[in-house]
Amino acid sequence: MLSASFPEISMQKTRKSIAKRFKKTGTGKLLRRTPGHRHLLRNKSVKQRRRAGSSKLVAPGQRANLIRGLPFA
Repeated sequence: MLSASFPEISMQKTRKSIAKRFKKTGTGKLLRRTPGHRHLLRNKSVKQRRRAGSSKLVAPGQRANLIRGLPFA
């Protein structure tokens, strides 16, 4: 049991939903997968399929909120 002189330590937890979808690079940027590369690929052009195969950088406006959910990455 903790007394009043020893406050409870708040623990940082990784948001697993963010950890599954994003990867932090060595320079601190975030990578995300391109959407639209799961199914119905025969209807998409070769250009769309080729571009969807690579990872993209997360927009700077969204990066701060996502990094807050990855304290140990």
